[in-house]
Amino acid sequence: MKKVLLSIAALGLFALPAYATQGIREKSMQEIARTRKDSIVRAKRDGIVRVKSNFSVEETVKRFESIAKERGLNIFGTVNHQAGAESVDLELRPTQVIIFGNPRVGTPLMQCNQTTAIDLPQKALIWEDEEGQVWLGYNSPKYLSKRHQLRGCGEEALERVGNALKMLAQDATQ
Repeated sequence: MKKVLLSIAALGLFALPAYATQGIREKSMQEIARTRKDSIVRAKRDGIVRVKSNFSVEETVKRFESIAKERGLNIFGTVNHQAGAESVDLELRPTQVIIFGNPRVGTPLMQCNQTTAIDLPQKALIWEDEEGQVWLGYNSPKYLSKRHQLRGCGEEALERVGNALKMLAQDATQ
């Protein structure tokens, strides 16, 4: 009997009843949610949303720029802070900033309050931390709204910006 049960289990013919697998499914769903939560760190007091990247800084930058262009965003420039540090004989872990945006989205925010222009076009910071983990960070649209007192104005544009940034960051880092 023992051999028969072992053979059935080895062949995958042994099925657990649905009630027995419920806990397994729930744990799997919790693990998926925890993994997603760990990969995206919500903006804290500093207003920066951080997303873990599965790639190097250089590869994350290339992916981000490529995806942004595909989605109709303008890339205005990239600042390689590590190269700048090296140019004056200083060391810095890989750190780059991509400056990007779309005037159709940014202009309405500046029409609400021109001080918003200090934060536009948008920027994405891609860096390697002291543990070797690569991150992509960007300003939370909620933070920008609060900083520039955009309550009651530009909310639709900020929501679009938030959704676009979230999708762009996830696609560039995963």
